[in-house]
Amino acid sequence: MKELPEIVKADGWAPLIIRTDCTDDSAWREVIAELGRVAEVRAWESPAHLVDDRRWGGVTGEEALVAAARDEELSVVFLADGVTMRSPLRPLLALDLGADDDEDLDPMYYQELIDAPPPREVRVVPAAAHMVHGNLQLANVDFPEFAEEAAVDPDGVVRDL
Repeated sequence: MKELPEIVKADGWAPLIIRTDCTDDSAWREVIAELGRVAEVRAWESPAHLVDDRRWGGVTGEEALVAAARDEELSVVFLADGVTMRSPLRPLLALDLGADDDEDLDPMYYQELIDAPPPREVRVVPAAAHMVHGNLQLANVDFPEFAEEAAVDPDGVVRDL
């Protein structure tokens, strides 16, 4: 696994967006603009915390989870990956940092959950990143609920409500 720089966030209410695909600067600017529009329209939203460092280029979801897990306050991290850059929707990959909470489950009581773990990732349009992040931080909604929402969307993404 590659050595990644530490992520230092000033605001726990800002969604963390890490750029892992550096092939399309124009697409990246579109993602940033959409995130900014949401924070502008909703004055209560914190601006997104953007990590735009070429050392993150090509990082896998698993590597990003390990790096982001150092921040115990985070419940989700968003990646601007190749799919984000190629799709007109610019869907970010949301990764559940709370999924490891299920590692020590007793098989006697939780075998079904062990055999079929809940989804750990879902695609989220940039306009919905603040909503997903905030609801997970507050524990208003569980990550699998967002995965269910994406499953019924024609494009397979979570959209802003």
